[in-house]
Amino acid sequence: MGRTLFLVYLILFVAGIVESASHDYAKALSKSILFFEAQRSGYLPSNQRITWRGNSGLLDGKANGVDLVGGYYDAGDNVKFGLPMAFTITMMSWGIVEYGKQMAASGELGHAMEAVKWGTDYLIKAHPEPYVLYGEVGDGNTDHNCWQRPEDMTTDRQAYRIDADHPGSDLAGETAAAMAASSIVFRHFDPAYSNQLLTHAKQLFDFADKYRGKYDSSITVVGKYYRSVSGYGDELLWAAAWLYYATEEPYYLDYLGDNGGPLGGTGWAMSEFGWDVKYAGVQVLVSKLLLQGKGGHNWQVFEKYRQNADFFMCSCIGKGSRNVQRSPGGLLFRQRWNNLQFVTSASFLLTVFSDYLQSSGQNVQCSSGSAAPSELFNFAKSQVDYILGDNPRGTSYMVGYGSTYPQQVHHRASSIVSIKVNDNFVSCRGGYATWFSRKASDPNLLDGAIVGGPDANDNFADERNNYEQTEPATYNNAPLLGLLARLHVGNAGLNQLLPVALPKPNAPKSPALKPNPRPQPSHAPVAGAFSPFTVKQTATTSWIERGRTYYRYSVVVINNTAKTAKDLKFNVSNLYGPLWGLNQADNGYNLPSWFTSLPAGKSLEFVYIHSGSPANIWVTGYTLV
Repeated sequence: MGRTLFLVYLILFVAGIVESASHDYAKALSKSILFFEAQRSGYLPSNQRITWRGNSGLLDGKANGVDLVGGYYDAGDNVKFGLPMAFTITMMSWGIVEYGKQMAASGELGHAMEAVKWGTDYLIKAHPEPYVLYGEVGDGNTDHNCWQRPEDMTTDRQAYRIDADHPGSDLAGETAAAMAASSIVFRHFDPAYSNQLLTHAKQLFDFADKYRGKYDSSITVVGKYYRSVSGYGDELLWAAAWLYYATEEPYYLDYLGDNGGPLGGTGWAMSEFGWDVKYAGVQVLVSKLLLQGKGGHNWQVFEKYRQNADFFMCSCIGKGSRNVQRSPGGLLFRQRWNNLQFVTSASFLLTVFSDYLQSSGQNVQCSSGSAAPSELFNFAKSQVDYILGDNPRGTSYMVGYGSTYPQQVHHRASSIVSIKVNDNFVSCRGGYATWFSRKASDPNLLDGAIVGGPDANDNFADERNNYEQTEPATYNNAPLLGLLARLHVGNAGLNQLLPVALPKPNAPKSPALKPNPRPQPSHAPVAGAFSPFTVKQTATTSWIERGRTYYRYSVVVINNTAKTAKDLKFNVSNLYGPLWGLNQADNGYNLPSWFTSLPAGKSLEFVYIHSGSPANIWVTGYTLV
């Protein structure tokens, strides 16, 4: 009898191991971060791992007199939309704030922080004045009529902004939240950068609150693509919550208390969370404050936030009065177009809330009974496992993960041969005729991308023209970073209600130092396809001082035009050491007084020293004579 019981226990134990090891969450985490490198706009760094991509959008903002080079393309197109981009940065930052220790244990904290910084560097540029914020670069209508690689773009790159006369509280509020959340991420590793982000966050919150209005009423071209249906009340509360976490200033705590009713935080019980509707996220953040005992005189209002947070959780796990629809295979289903964005966002909220409750010893109160924290977490895990392949089709909806995954992704860059393989110019209509219509797998692997996903009946058509199901988006992936780290490492011994204390990030593994790739010219000098200047960086020497490796970088700037360039201006970011050969100015660097011009075909050189990968350097202004 004892031997029999032992064998039963052994079988159950082994079965448990097999089940827990059914997915490689560490690999999925690595890939989910890698996707963001495929979405990068601007000058790509030397440690770029998605090597089939090249520089793009190098003149973004120039027509508006501002530098808007960089940032992320939101999905399978080549437009930079500010609202979903900022939400993406907020969610990546939240994942690091909650599960940075797990990311470090997975070896991905450094890469995750790089992904956040690529976005925040751009958002800083997009906010050149306290009451000015650029919310879009490019035009959705012309872009969607083109099927071109980002490196070949010939579409309109007009930039659109909000200001005091043309407000956008939802856009400014979400960007404030992104800046505040990311300031926590960098607080202990780069205090100066963290403070810079926090300054922008406070200014943007003031802008959003003082000049109220919907951003799609000011930037009307965004209406067909990212219209703010929920209004701006949720973003104002969302930003205030993140600013309190970043500053612990009572003003923001009282703002949440005083405006919970007027702005909907205590009134709206939601079963949806995403780039447009933030109420559930706010309610979870405020619930954490309540569980931490920080409610103060606002505790009664915060209890109402908490009730709405419980409503969201109950709706997802099927114990509420208004439950989220599920497919026969068990997937949360809200809409046919890019449904997985809601699945990943909801799964993240379920996970963090479950950890908050676990740390406080509480349950969720639902209309059909209480739910333990483990029930929330296990359901979130089931959603992630569905995405990774545990579904009726046996298909992974993360590109590059598993044995079966989407091959014809609705994504311009991945569906057209890399410019590094074939630099022949791809025209708008030519791209549709040659590449969009191909009934073959994409030539470039969009590793880690979460596509739109299956329909309400678990059906999925892997076809490039099926944009509702095969198009990926940055905000699909963003909530997964923290969630996958949590699934891989677990949460043993950690208390999510304690103050954030991130470990030192690992140094991302990078290929050998090499010059930045030269932008490829097209058959005509069009925006994004040809740069008047080539910037080449080379590490000429290195040495070790007090256990740290320092590099001397030589930077050579070549004038590719047929004219003499004067009044050259440079922007240098990610530099943590001295620079020689340029003069520092208010908005970057200028040529020294003795070097007034750069003739056609000629070059200039300057040097700098620091202990890291090459800095980001580009020409931001010039005059050709």
